Amino acid sequence: MPIEGWPPSASEAEKRSPSSWSGEPGIVMTIDDIKTIGVVGAGQMGRGIAQVLATAGWNVLLIDATEEALEDAIKKIWQGVTKAVEKGALRGDQAGSAMAIIHPMKHMQRLREAQVVIEAIPEDPVMKRALFAQLGQVCEPSTLLASNTSSISIASLGMASGRPDRVVGIHFMNPVPVMRLVEVVRAIETSEHTVQLALELVRRAGKTAVVCKDSPGFIVNRVLIPMINEAIFALEEGVATAEAIDLAMVEGTNHPVGPLALADRIGLDTVLAICEVLHQDLGDQKFRPCPLLRKYVEAGRLGRKSGHGFYVYGDQPVTVS
Repeated sequence: MPIEGWPPSASEAEKRSPSSWSGEPGIVMTIDDIKTIGVVGAGQMGRGIAQVLATAGWNVLLIDATEEALEDAIKKIWQGVTKAVEKGALRGDQAGSAMAIIHPMKHMQRLREAQVVIEAIPEDPVMKRALFAQLGQVCEPSTLLASNTSSISIASLGMASGRPDRVVGIHFMNPVPVMRLVEVVRAIETSEHTVQLALELVRRAGKTAVVCKDSPGFIVNRVLIPMINEAIFALEEGVATAEAIDLAMVEGTNHPVGPLALADRIGLDTVLAICEVLHQDLGDQKFRPCPLLRKYVEAGRLGRKSGHGFYVYGDQPVTVS
């Protein structure tokens, strides 16, 4: 189904180019001052966040290190908004407008134009702290800096940025366009104004927000990851097949998807990274990653994104690994 207004003509793209608001000293930024949002990382989460924000009407600067990642992200976002049009969730003109205000680019300096920047790079604390140090240098002093991390300390990212009062967690669930929940994470130095601005942004994006303190795993992963990890232990010990474990949880507890299929959707490398952070920070053995999970990641079986995890994906129907 064609999307009206996409791709835009050169003149139309110029009309829709991002505008900037750097703020004046002593003036508090409001939600209406937010015109442009930067998203750093064009992977599965970053492109989903970009799609949701653009659909809500914000200019989006989608930043990644490689042209290939950016091209793939735009292709998948286009597929996502096309699907939304087919389902009646978006009009064709709305989808076209959203595509026209997503600006893929490699240059971090352009983030000076953004009033909010959301980080969505891999779940590596060293990489994230280095990025936040860079954002603290590049972005305007008024810019709100947010992380989509699912487990890493927001306080540590705030300290790296040099502006901890302006740093907050905005943790979207996967897949971003579908899942309604967003965790807004308040670190010890995060200002009340920053939290309220983040909450308003999440609501305007059409999502449901919950506020939680800066604690390992926040709410969802603190509860979810032990369940997924235990399901992997059950598979490793031969309690049942992957298919049987997932079916038992779907039919027995009314979950929409089983824990192993969900792990494949999240990405087994991401699940492992969250397990390791929780295990290290909380010191509780219930977060110890199952050895089978580590073996799968080492073998490149990362789930849907690699075509093989606990299940095999591709053109053929999903099969149990």
